[in-house]
Amino acid sequence: MSHEQLGLSNDELLSTTRAVRKRLDFDRPVPMDVIEECLSLAVQAPTGSNAQGWQFMFVTDTEKRARIAEIYAKVWELYREMPVAIHYLHKDSGDDALIESQTRSTSSAEYLAANLAKAPVLMIPCIAGRIEPMAAQSGNFGCAATYGSIIPAAWSFMIAARARGLGTAWTTLHLMHEQEVAELLGIPYEEYTQVALIPIAYTKGTSFKPAYRPPLDTVMHVDSW
Repeated sequence: MSHEQLGLSNDELLSTTRAVRKRLDFDRPVPMDVIEECLSLAVQAPTGSNAQGWQFMFVTDTEKRARIAEIYAKVWELYREMPVAIHYLHKDSGDDALIESQTRSTSSAEYLAANLAKAPVLMIPCIAGRIEPMAAQSGNFGCAATYGSIIPAAWSFMIAARARGLGTAWTTLHLMHEQEVAELLGIPYEEYTQVALIPIAYTKGTSFKPAYRPPLDTVMHVDSW
């Protein structure tokens, strides 16, 4: 079964696949066949050495989602006091539009922390191997190759989901308790590294706009820094 798509162009998909939190529709079920449809596209993504060492955990069980949400909320309380927290980041940038964007993102992140359990599906992308020994043995090369073999697939899933009217948000806070979540879900912790926790739900409305970003000349370098 092929699910109806929104008819967005490639550029529209790439510029409007937002981190959706407040506009997730927690009351509308997400059928597993649309998840499978998105995943069939996600696994077309490239991987280092074509290893395809990915695994994707989908959590629909109410009690398990509730437990993961408890862990997430507990870490959120720690994260919100960190200098890298969303409401501190860029606060001294002098860019009013960027600060306003961060303020809106803070509000939506607070909302997700309080309502994560209501998302009908949670996805946890995993990659073969533990990242810690890879980092110790081969430094940035090992980490980049490992994460680079799972993040493109996860992002492809999120793009495919957007095309079908689903919203997603990339989160990582649960990784502070990664082993506990692994034990809850039966993920072999010593063999696989979790890289994210992504809530999935249909969105309330399907129209999303490109986000504010600083001018390209503040981030673009050619031939030298």
